[in-house]
Amino acid sequence: MISALSQDLLARQSPGGLWRGSLSASAIATSTSVFALSVIDKARYAAYVEAGVKWLRATMLPGGGWGDTPESKANMTATLLSYASLFYLGAAPEETKTYLSKQFGDIGDEHIVNGVLKYYGKDLTFSLPILVMCASAGMITRWDAIPFLPFELAVLPQRFFRFLNLPVVSYAIPALIAVGILRHRKGKKRLFYPLREAFVKKSLNVLTRLQPSGGGFLEAAPLTAFVSMCMACAGYATHAVTRKAAGFLVDTVRTNGAWPIDTDLAGWLTALSVKALGPEIPDRERLLEMIAGNAFTFKHPFTGAQPGGWGWSDLPGAVPDADDTAGNLIALHVLQKDSRYIPEVSKGIEWLLNLQNKDGGMPTFCKGWGRLPFDRSSPDISAHSLAAFELWYETLSGKLRQRCDKSIHRLLRWLEKTQAANGSWTPLWFGDQDAANEQSPVYGTAVAVEYLSMSRRPLAICLAAKGSDYLLSAQNGDGGWGGAKGAPSKVTFTARALSALSRVAGKTDYNLEDAVCNSDATNSRFDVTADRNLSTSSGVAKDCDEAIANGTDFLYRRFKDETLNNAEPVGLYFARLWYSEELYNITFALHALKQIRNRMTTNNS
Repeated sequence: MISALSQDLLARQSPGGLWRGSLSASAIATSTSVFALSVIDKARYAAYVEAGVKWLRATMLPGGGWGDTPESKANMTATLLSYASLFYLGAAPEETKTYLSKQFGDIGDEHIVNGVLKYYGKDLTFSLPILVMCASAGMITRWDAIPFLPFELAVLPQRFFRFLNLPVVSYAIPALIAVGILRHRKGKKRLFYPLREAFVKKSLNVLTRLQPSGGGFLEAAPLTAFVSMCMACAGYATHAVTRKAAGFLVDTVRTNGAWPIDTDLAGWLTALSVKALGPEIPDRERLLEMIAGNAFTFKHPFTGAQPGGWGWSDLPGAVPDADDTAGNLIALHVLQKDSRYIPEVSKGIEWLLNLQNKDGGMPTFCKGWGRLPFDRSSPDISAHSLAAFELWYETLSGKLRQRCDKSIHRLLRWLEKTQAANGSWTPLWFGDQDAANEQSPVYGTAVAVEYLSMSRRPLAICLAAKGSDYLLSAQNGDGGWGGAKGAPSKVTFTARALSALSRVAGKTDYNLEDAVCNSDATNSRFDVTADRNLSTSSGVAKDCDEAIANGTDFLYRRFKDETLNNAEPVGLYFARLWYSEELYNITFALHALKQIRNRMTTNNS
């Protein structure tokens, strides 16, 4: 099985050397792109619009709704955006109107506006673009029912953004500008209208500077479509930003008429593939140079991030983030020989150190933007960063080692504080659409446990042991795991849980029972004493053995019946969007199986 998965994964490597994978087609991306091209130049883009409409109509679910992916359940956001696009084009299904009426209580302006704002809460990153698109399409008839966005604040230096309590997350400044300008233009010309109007030109200059060379903001069709539709509806259909955005949408449409949620995750997938294949990967020196070369060497105009981090793709619309930076640092460690010094590693470590939030956890994009979900500290990203620090610790300069010690101490304290009573952590980026609340504590806990188990610090050991107890309790009767207790088993979550448990059970260089497990214990790298407060660790290895065997059987059955690579939508944007990626299952499963094999080999030697 390992050999077959390895060969399959290597066969999916692109000619350029990276793994680009294939993201699922998205109703949200397709509906917003179709609408944007329609309002920019309906005649010019008629073929793309027609193909997109055809795909939307073909993928509508029984009952008139759409899910984010063809494998997803119907939800409010995908359905509302699809309906708005089709409504504008005179092709709205009556079944969808009925679906939305049930969702909102009615399909009038007040019901739609209040329903969308309630669904997304204080974060207006997605709710305002949705409402503005509905109004531009004619579904919402009263613009005054839609809140304003302070687009004029975008002209301030980025270093001030974290103090302004902006209603959008750090990466959404282009939407703040474009949506804000359109909402302003559609508002009544009251006292401050001329003052705000005076900021439009300067704000558009900022938007122009923020647009990547490829035209796509974040390489994401929805964000690019929202920006370009608002520009066109505000009277800027021929503006350079709008034209470049339309070019991006044309370049990224699939042959079936649909768009994916993002162009690709090549940086992330390559890091996952290297981790799964291990040091025996072919042409590893070339891969090392390629990954090292994909680190950002300039201050990023989009988020203001300093040089040194990695993004999820090598394409121009990507931006550096903590999860991809940690993943690429770990991939470089897999690929390097003899612990040699790699300049990009020190810069990447320093980049992560500078990103750490005041609360001790690690955010995704920007330090200090902690009020909205995507900018909060996240347990899976925090543990991922901790692992990167630990792996490269011995090769760093004395000053960087000291900074890592302080950072790891803070990360562990934060992870201790945020670990639930049952041992779990809930992640930011991955959810489960089949879980009761659509969250995935199994994924968050598995990631944290795996990376904490790479540390020899006592508190890390204890947190990992407690987390493993939760994973053991969440295993389903078929041997697999869903995103939460009771959720149907999936390859994605099963593989991540197996990687975590095999790592915990495979600790042979010290005994979990010897670790200090109270929060006042020192966190020095090799300080292990004879005190112990965690009562659930003594049977970890034995309990893990049974769970690992059952989980491996689950993966084997899926492999044998050729369903291992079936699409499994996972959550994005704190489980409000869903997508699937063709390489997730194979990379996660291969890594887990190799971890298990390595443990068995060690135990038998």
